[in-house]
Amino acid sequence: MSTPQQPPTQQPAPQAAPNWQAAPGTSYAPYTSPIPVTRTHLGHALASEWTKIKSVRSTMWTLGVFLLLVVGIGLLVAAQTQDENFGNVPYTITAFFGLVLGQICLITLGVLVISSEYGTGMIRTTFTASPQRHRVLAAKLIIFFAVAFVVSAFAIGFVGLMTEAMHSGDEGKAWGGTVLMGALYVSLLGVLALAVGSMLRHSAGAITAMLGLVLVPAILPAFLMLSESLRTIGEKMMEYNAPNALAKIFGLDNENAAGGAQLGLLVGVTAAAIVGAFVLLDRRDV
Repeated sequence: MSTPQQPPTQQPAPQAAPNWQAAPGTSYAPYTSPIPVTRTHLGHALASEWTKIKSVRSTMWTLGVFLLLVVGIGLLVAAQTQDENFGNVPYTITAFFGLVLGQICLITLGVLVISSEYGTGMIRTTFTASPQRHRVLAAKLIIFFAVAFVVSAFAIGFVGLMTEAMHSGDEGKAWGGTVLMGALYVSLLGVLALAVGSMLRHSAGAITAMLGLVLVPAILPAFLMLSESLRTIGEKMMEYNAPNALAKIFGLDNENAAGGAQLGLLVGVTAAAIVGAFVLLDRRDV
């Protein structure tokens, strides 16, 4: 006997995709995120960069060494001087000797503020969270300049106050302007280093370039002035290099504190470097 064939099992018909449109006369409330959504602005980038710069160890180390050099060397020099040494110079002149070395710390920190993110790859996370790259760079520049200026002005002012307390024989020259101009000069050097670090994206390369920019003009004039044809170049380089610029700001030549031309040159060079950093930031991939 043949086995009776069973009817084929019918597969259930595929259900149609649900219709998510609301029925006539009814409405659904739109989804509202429990997380507040606000339009981002420069203030958010500033808060982010402030959190970064105050939480990394390189900031504490570089600024700590900077304060140690400026305050330590400044007070050591002040202890070796007499009251009559400050008749024609401001009391902050002792801070000059520490700033000659301390400026290297601000240069190093300026480079590390941005090049360290490129080295670790965290810059990708930064630009993902803030796609407006120009806003990130602007925030880094503002935060670094503010930190460098406040710390350097405090160091110079503290040395000036302590020196004046140690040598109260003469009133000495007014030294408030040297605090502002000296702090502005070394802070701009750090900002220039940050812009160079943004363009080179390499810590060692950017620090080496900045050290060459500071040290070569201080050493090369001694060789250029041996030649009559290059003497003019050597004299100008000697006049505008970083150590001599600081010396003029602090009145080390027993003249009135000057250095306006040197500071103006640094402002121009720094502004040009910042423009180059912004242009390259938008034209290159991460």
